[in-house]
Amino acid sequence: MFGEFKEVMTKEFEMTDIGLMAYYLGIEVNQREDGSFISQAGYAREILKKFRMDNSKSINTPVECGVKLSKHDEEEKVDPTFFKSLVGSLRYLTCTRPDILYAVGLVSRYMEDPTTTHLKIAKRILRYIKGTIDFGLFYSTSNHFKLEGYSDSDWGGDIDDRKSTTGFVFFMGDTAFTWMSKKQPIVTLSTCEAEFQSATDWIYNPIAYRKRTTTSDQIRKNNKDKMLTSLTYERGKEERKIDGGSSRLSHKKENPLSSKPITTNSSRTRAQIGSGYCSTEPVQRKAA
Repeated sequence: MFGEFKEVMTKEFEMTDIGLMAYYLGIEVNQREDGSFISQAGYAREILKKFRMDNSKSINTPVECGVKLSKHDEEEKVDPTFFKSLVGSLRYLTCTRPDILYAVGLVSRYMEDPTTTHLKIAKRILRYIKGTIDFGLFYSTSNHFKLEGYSDSDWGGDIDDRKSTTGFVFFMGDTAFTWMSKKQPIVTLSTCEAEFQSATDWIYNPIAYRKRTTTSDQIRKNNKDKMLTSLTYERGKEERKIDGGSSRLSHKKENPLSSKPITTNSSRTRAQIGSGYCSTEPVQRKAA
């Protein structure tokens, strides 16, 4: 496939074949027979040196579990330009490091008026990077390209505006190829609403991706893609919401999100995706 593409492009445009790519905009590419490994180890070292954290003590998590930050922190102010430069450098590192995406997104909310508290959290990310500097993504050569995705949401995690945070990741085979963590645009009134908002943001990605890959024989021959969300699990005809306090979105307070379950359910009905319950317990045990 690649040879045919290169032949067509060289006939259409004037270009030179310089061999396998090894470096692209700060991303290191190591191509082997069994797959390709991408990382930003060199860029990470530059960041650590730039912000004088290259001799710091490493730590095993990018952010402390349950940490809460606020824009109204009364701690001492820090230089906004310095803080923005630090956060901006970290954001580019998320191109190959989905493990720091949530933490970087968290400190990004406080770039206008940062304090020493916010800077401490940002430097903790640098300490985590120091201990995991060679981390990256390995894409193995395989005929199995089944699309699999996971989504989740907290509820009212931002103590300033009480908005929730959506997070999702998609795998093609065994490796993540796209991921996101961002605040939801509305304030939800229950965990169920927050999960539906997250699932709605998440559901459009596999649908759009499948449209772009309909010509791929490897993907067309696979079974239905597997999409896992913490929202529901199904057993036969039964469906149980993870928020046991509310049965269906029929209450008046939940009307703003009444279209969300319709969107997810209609996509499942059209067999575009399959959904299922994903327990967080195994993940928590691994993290411990």
